[in-house]
Amino acid sequence: MPSNATVKKRTAQRQRNRENVEAGNIIRPAPGGPTTQERQNARRFGNKRRRENLAKFGKPAGPANVKEVTVFSNKNRDNVNLTGGMIRLMYYESLLSNCIRSTFTYTDAGNSANNQKQWTSCKNTTSAIDGLPIVGEEKVNLEFTDNRGTTLNLDMYVNKVTPLDDETTKSAAQLDLVSKEFIMNEKGQSRVQVVYEGKISEHIKKILNENLKTTKSLDIEETGAKNYNFIGNNKKPFWCMNNLGTKAAPKKNKKGNTAGFLLYETSDGYHFKSLDTLLGQKKKKSIIYNETLDGVTKSIPAGYDLKALEYSRDNAVNVQGKHMMGGYSTRCISFNPFSCEYSEEILSADTSLSGLTGEAPGNQEELTLAGKNFWQSNKEFDSEELNKSFTRTTWNIKDTGTLPGGKTDQQIDKSKEENFELENIFNQSIQRYQQLFGQVSTVVVAGDFSLHAGDAVFIDAPKLEADKKLENWNEESGGVYVISDICHYISPKETYTKMNLIRDSVGRKGTHTSRGSGTEDFNGITVPRSRGGNFL
Repeated sequence: MPSNATVKKRTAQRQRNRENVEAGNIIRPAPGGPTTQERQNARRFGNKRRRENLAKFGKPAGPANVKEVTVFSNKNRDNVNLTGGMIRLMYYESLLSNCIRSTFTYTDAGNSANNQKQWTSCKNTTSAIDGLPIVGEEKVNLEFTDNRGTTLNLDMYVNKVTPLDDETTKSAAQLDLVSKEFIMNEKGQSRVQVVYEGKISEHIKKILNENLKTTKSLDIEETGAKNYNFIGNNKKPFWCMNNLGTKAAPKKNKKGNTAGFLLYETSDGYHFKSLDTLLGQKKKKSIIYNETLDGVTKSIPAGYDLKALEYSRDNAVNVQGKHMMGGYSTRCISFNPFSCEYSEEILSADTSLSGLTGEAPGNQEELTLAGKNFWQSNKEFDSEELNKSFTRTTWNIKDTGTLPGGKTDQQIDKSKEENFELENIFNQSIQRYQQLFGQVSTVVVAGDFSLHAGDAVFIDAPKLEADKKLENWNEESGGVYVISDICHYISPKETYTKMNLIRDSVGRKGTHTSRGSGTEDFNGITVPRSRGGNFL
């Protein structure tokens, strides 16, 4: 039996209901519960709300056409097509990854692999893992097309096999797939052992072609005129190339002002690009995010290519972390073993500091920014002496007289020359890598396989204010960004593309219909446009 308190509570609630009905505040309920008409009205109202939410937040993307997921055996010509058992397919590209990756999750009912022997009638079937079998390094052909008609056809290789479920009637597993170069990088025969002389961009081409044996397209930006000689010391190819990227500067670079390169792979092939080229390129597509209830949400407005289904900004600021990593200012102390002398070079990211303009090494005014404005320090913390304005110190030995080319007499003449502009290029690259993630946003759109890591996109989002209007775009966070990470998510029901966007500065530069953010030419470097034909 209910307690006295419960009975009193229920009685009081019934009394309030009777009073509300008599006052006309609520409709008197029909005896025996809601009528059929009332249930139908409720369903109509619910369907209307769902349609409004779809118009407000965007319709989910339909599934992509996964044409093929074929695994080839290592020991014979046997192969298995796992498309029919697909649970999900996820494909990844990143500026900070040397290789593309993919994960394929599928179910297997035990009839994927047929162990039928040639010239026999045996029809013994089993799962792909056991029957093929899948033991690692198997070639996997992937082919999938988005709803816009863009097709990705990739040859990848099994790096990991993770069983998720194993029953008597079916099993589920996940295949972690990588590019061929990822596995080649681990092989002993691919180690870099020879001496390289010349430009760093030429070193990158040789290592990709000769050590990793890649046959993919190479998009290698030419580095500065000054040569850099080095020996691989039996290091892995990717380790060598990533290390070379920190020592590289673009062609016609002024004293290391625009140092820093990235090596990354997309479905188009390999790219070796300077940070300034990435941040100064023309946008490939324009994206709009708007969650108001006006007409703009019902279709993509003119001048935009995509509608963001989700959008978020990382507004976190860590001043201490930036200072410790040298994002704002760095000091490079170097030792010359030939002359036994020390030298010191200070680089500040603050363009407002007097004395760090014009021809100063590492001058930030030489940079091409994706946004409108660069970081500026609080004057309360500025040192009266510019040579004390640093937050990180690196200690280095100058590469003097190392591996000079030519004959013996020529090598003696070159033995006093520096092989690498340590103070300028290395100092600048430290800061540039830290500045690269000055602003970070995450965007989800309906599946679009034409977008790649390294592409530039323009995004508009409304201000955070009570009275939202279409024209009230956020001038600080909007503008051109570079795709640092991209993931295409494919399931039998839906397809999405999720992107992490980064840039080095703040402020909305240009518009969604303008031809881009950067200039056609900076420091004598013509900035190539992003691949693809959809330019505004």
